[in-house]
Amino acid sequence: MGKQKRYCILLAAGSGNRMKFTTPKQFLKIAGRTVIEHTLDVIDSHPEVDEIFIVIDSKYRSHLEEVLLRNSYLKVTKVLNGGASRRESSASGIFAVEEDDALILLHDAVRPFLNHKIISDCYESLKNHVSVDVAIPAVDTIIQTENDRIVDIPSRAALRRGQTPQGFQAKAIREAHQRAMDDPDVKVTDDCGLILRYGLGDVHVVPGEESNIKITYPEDLFLADKIFQIKTVTPDHALTKNPLENKVVAVFGASRGIGESIMDMGQKNGADMHGFSRGNGVDIRDFEAVSDALAQLHAKTGRIDGIVNSAAILRSGTLLSRDIEDIEREIAINYTGSINVVKAALPYLKESRGSIALFTSSSYTRGRALFSIYSSTKAAVVNLVQGIAEELHQNKVRINAINPERTNTPMRRENFGVEPEDTLLTAEKVAQATLDTLMAEFSGMVVDVRRDT
Repeated sequence: MGKQKRYCILLAAGSGNRMKFTTPKQFLKIAGRTVIEHTLDVIDSHPEVDEIFIVIDSKYRSHLEEVLLRNSYLKVTKVLNGGASRRESSASGIFAVEEDDALILLHDAVRPFLNHKIISDCYESLKNHVSVDVAIPAVDTIIQTENDRIVDIPSRAALRRGQTPQGFQAKAIREAHQRAMDDPDVKVTDDCGLILRYGLGDVHVVPGEESNIKITYPEDLFLADKIFQIKTVTPDHALTKNPLENKVVAVFGASRGIGESIMDMGQKNGADMHGFSRGNGVDIRDFEAVSDALAQLHAKTGRIDGIVNSAAILRSGTLLSRDIEDIEREIAINYTGSINVVKAALPYLKESRGSIALFTSSSYTRGRALFSIYSSTKAAVVNLVQGIAEELHQNKVRINAINPERTNTPMRRENFGVEPEDTLLTAEKVAQATLDTLMAEFSGMVVDVRRDT
C-alpha cells in the first residue's frame, strides 16, 4: 500500500465585506506581502504537504494568478472557483481530491500565522480519527442571549475557540458534503459540523495557538502587523532541513564563543567552513575588509552557501556615563557590522540561493537600563532581518535572526562573572540551532533558542 496523499485546501473565496475594503482581505498587505502569500509560505514549505488546492472567488482569480506568478510555490496544483457559501467552497476543494484514502486539511487563507507543528499534529491525528479540529481554550466568559437578555452562561471549562486547519479522511468528508447537498435543513458553520451532523465519526481536537488569528476586521490588520514584528519560531520549526554536507559556509566572529562552536559543528557535519575575525585581519566594522574576505573565499571555492555573523560586544553603563567613542564602537560592531556582512554577501548568496544568520538578543523587544545601546542594536538587527527578507524574497535568499537565551560564552563571563552553568545555554546548542536555521526554508524570522527546546 502506497503512502496516503496529503492535501491542503486553502479557502480564499471570501469577499471581505466586514473589512469594508474594495480588495478582499486575503490580498491586503501586511509586513510587506499579501496575507495569502504569508499563509502559502507556511503550507508550501511543509514537508508533509503533497498538494495545495486554492478555492477562490472567480472575480479575483487574476489577483491570485499574480501572487502565484511572482512566487515559486511548488505544491499549488489546482485553482478552483468557490461557491456562494463557505460550505460550497469547501465542497469545491474536497470533490477535487480523487483518492478515497487521502488526508485533507482545510485552512482559511486569512490565517497567516499557521505553523508547521499544527499541520504535523493534524496529519498525525488523522491516522486514528476521521476528523480533527484545531482549537484553543475559551478565556472570556461566553453568554447565551435572547432578545438582548442573558439566558445561559455555559461553563468555560468545556468550551474551546475553533480555528483552522480542520482535517479529514477524504472518504468521510466527501460523504458528508454529498449528504449536505440533499439536506435542506443543514445549518453548520464549518466542515467538522457536517461530520457530527451525519454521525460519520468522532472529531478529535488538536491544540491551536493564540497567534493563529483569523483576519476579519480592520483592527486585525494592525494586530497582525504587530505579531509579525515580534513573531518568533523555535529550532523545531526548521523541519525542512537541507543537507549541510559540502556546503561552503563563512562565519564572522569565528575565533571564540558561539562562532567557534559553529565552526566546529559545521566541520563535523561535513561543511566547508571558513572563519573570519579580527585575529585573521577581518574587522566587520570595515566593509572593504569583509568584502575582500568573501571575494577571496568565492574565488577559492566557486560558491558561498551560507553566512553567519556572530561577532558582537556587550558594554554596560548609563548613557551619561559612557564615552561617545565606546558607544560608537558598540554600534559599529553589533549593528553596522551586520549591515556590512549582509551587503557584501548578497551577490554570492543570490547566485547560490543561500542563507544568512545574524544574532539578536532577548533584550530586542524592550530596552534594558544600563544596556540601552546593546538592546537597541539587537532590536535594529531584527528590523534589518525582517526588511532584508522582504527585499530578497524573489531572489530565494533567506535571512534569519538567532535569539539565544543566556549562553555560556567568554563574552557572558566577562560581563556577568560566574553563573550556575545549569542556568545557561551551551554554545554547542546555539551552534546546532544556527546551522539548522541556515539550512531551513523560512526567512525573516527570529529563532528562539532555549534550554528547554
